Amino acid sequence: MERTISAEERIRRAEEIYQRRKMQGGVRVPSSNVNSTQKVEYSLFKKLILQIAICLLIYFIFYLIKNSNYIFSENVISKTKEFLSYDINFQNVYKQAEEYYNNNIKAFLLQKNEDTEQSSEQEESNIQVNEQVEENGQENNEQQNNIETSNEIVEGGIGGGEEGEELLANETIVESAIQQENSQASEEIQLSQMEIDANEIKNNYSMILPLRGTITSRFGPREPTDIISANHAGIDIAVNAGTVFTAAMEGKVTCVSTEGGYGNHVYIEKDDVITLYAHCQTIYVKEGDTIVQGQQIGEVGESGNATGPHLHFEVRKANRVVNPELILSFA
Repeated sequence: MERTISAEERIRRAEEIYQRRKMQGGVRVPSSNVNSTQKVEYSLFKKLILQIAICLLIYFIFYLIKNSNYIFSENVISKTKEFLSYDINFQNVYKQAEEYYNNNIKAFLLQKNEDTEQSSEQEESNIQVNEQVEENGQENNEQQNNIETSNEIVEGGIGGGEEGEELLANETIVESAIQQENSQASEEIQLSQMEIDANEIKNNYSMILPLRGTITSRFGPREPTDIISANHAGIDIAVNAGTVFTAAMEGKVTCVSTEGGYGNHVYIEKDDVITLYAHCQTIYVKEGDTIVQGQQIGEVGESGNATGPHLHFEVRKANRVVNPELILSFA
């Protein structure tokens, strides 16, 4: 027979079921799996461990900050204050940038344009020379045709006697003139660019020897070593160290430098002609100076790539090297 449950017993059981559901979030679970006390204790333990770890981390960070000698060192603090107190004057920065542009980039662009114009002028000059050669060839052809006509007349016996002799004389004169013109045209064609530059310098400028001494290396190819280059761009004049040399021609000092294989060297420029003096012991002049021909500008040395005391003298026209011996006699 079924046991009769009283109303109080039912109320008590209902309250127990309600409490169990409330602790389990409203999920019905068997009463044998409910252990609310153990779960609460485990959750509190996790929170306690997390709080302790956070406190240790904060303490460790403060310890590092307090005991670090770098992050907050006097040097770092002073540099930081100096940087924060620095007042940038953008107007001065703009002026400096403008000056740099005018002194460097603008000058470079102007030099590039001048080089382009000089190249164009050189091309035009070459075209004119070629046209002149063609005209001379046409004239020679016409004169040759006239000679052939004269020969035909003489061979045919037209005129005879004195007229034939005059035609032969005229033929000889014309042939001589043609040969002379052909010879001159051939010489002009055979001239190299370096010879043309040397002739222009000799015709338009005055140049003297900067120094007299022993010529140890001439212009052009030579046997290279670790110090000596394979192609010599100037002429070397050997004398005792400290010997004073002079300016070969007038001009303006455009460069005084100690860099590179030339050692102490100086450029003096007039129009598009440059004279260069290298391996100096001492240089008397500075950039921007105006130099007169024969002025003392330095002393011979062996700075840079040199095997002994000597003066390296170099001539350039439109940035093309010219053999100094095509202009001056170094004998």
